[in-house]
Amino acid sequence: MDWHHPDGALCKTDEEARRRFVAYTHGLIRELMTNYGKIDVLWYDVDWPLTPEQWESERMNKMVFELQPEIIVNNRNGLEGDFSTPEQHIQAAQVGRAWETCMTLNDSWGFNRGDAAWKTPRTIVNNLAQCAQGGGNYLLNIGPMPDGSVPPESAEVLGAVGKWLEPNGRAIYETERGEFRDNPNANFTRRGNTLYVHQKSWPGETPAAQWLSFFQPAAVVAIGGVKAKVKSARLLKSGEKVLFTQDNFSLRLTSLPLAAPDFPSTVIELECDAEPAVNHDSIRPLWPRYKAGVGA
Repeated sequence: MDWHHPDGALCKTDEEARRRFVAYTHGLIRELMTNYGKIDVLWYDVDWPLTPEQWESERMNKMVFELQPEIIVNNRNGLEGDFSTPEQHIQAAQVGRAWETCMTLNDSWGFNRGDAAWKTPRTIVNNLAQCAQGGGNYLLNIGPMPDGSVPPESAEVLGAVGKWLEPNGRAIYETERGEFRDNPNANFTRRGNTLYVHQKSWPGETPAAQWLSFFQPAAVVAIGGVKAKVKSARLLKSGEKVLFTQDNFSLRLTSLPLAAPDFPSTVIELECDAEPAVNHDSIRPLWPRYKAGVGA
């Protein structure tokens, strides 16, 4: 949609305007596909107010693929396309389909001087991990200032995220989609048989240390339903070894400091004997009270 074109406001109700507007739009796409060399991605946007049939989207894509055989296109001309584009929320596509979440750094796509709702580095890192967890991409928008520069608030947030990625990028880049249930304290990513625990809520002083006489760790991260045997554990940033115990119910990472070793999340790398998954629901039938019919 070109909101400045005179037929843009008429194309829904005036058939002649629709034809002119569609011809104009197809012409712009043809220009993009022919004048600038090899194009890798065509990211359609704003298919309102026309249907795919009114946009003549099948013909549109046919032209694009003829001119750029190796290109990929998204789903925003009303057709399925090659990948999905949820906006301002994270929603993994079905297994086997590519997807990316597009979000803004505040609440505006363009520059908005009055919009101070900047996302924190913690939020951005959390979103990035959630996208990687579901095998998707995180497309993060910067609304440039009128002179084309990046707003200082955006630069500050992105700088902090970049600083976190320097030692922790291995837990994000080229990771694979995994079978992970939601966890309020952590995100999970994996590469092969390696599981990365993105601990966003650090436990601090473990309450159990006050009453366990035989074992008093300073801090414990416990993860229920890890469906692989862990062979080794370490802090990704420092490489420091982490002690652990594991049974059918949970994995307990025990030799951890009271304060979080990293910000905004600490990544713990676990080498497993098989492809890891995390599903705490899978262990419920093993609990004695569930076996006895007490659990709901």
